[in-house]
Amino acid sequence: MRIAVISDTHGMVGFAISKLRTMGKFDLILHLGDYCRDAEVISEKLNVKSIIVKGNGDIGTIYNEDEFIEVGGKKIFLTHGHRYGVHRNMNNLYYRGLELGADIILYGHTHVPLILKENGIIIMNPGSPTNPRGLEGKLTFGLIEIGENIEFNIIEI
Repeated sequence: MRIAVISDTHGMVGFAISKLRTMGKFDLILHLGDYCRDAEVISEKLNVKSIIVKGNGDIGTIYNEDEFIEVGGKKIFLTHGHRYGVHRNMNNLYYRGLELGADIILYGHTHVPLILKENGIIIMNPGSPTNPRGLEGKLTFGLIEIGENIEFNIIEI
């Protein structure tokens, strides 16, 4: 199963759609908030199902702030991250994922791409395909491939 993980598009989806189209078929898009409508557009343009959580910039949307799903036998916790104080540290986020029994924790908000493993839990922030932050300042999104093994990658646009 190929999953695109996108966050913090902030009203601009062109770069992400163009890059995703060059990468072949995806089975699922996970959008981690800040402009849920963008996720709907990406999903429609690529004809791929999406699961969406709202971020701090998505006031008044119908989406939940957190989702907990199972994909390919893996339990995935999705959130934007602002409610867990991810700008300060990831403790609250990590412990919430641990409480849920998550194998994978996905979050956005900081616009800084990250993949790390903590006590068997993979934590990923896909960065932002429109407004990057951090030292490298590159436009990014995440790719998860679940098969016999799980592969996580940050993709530059």
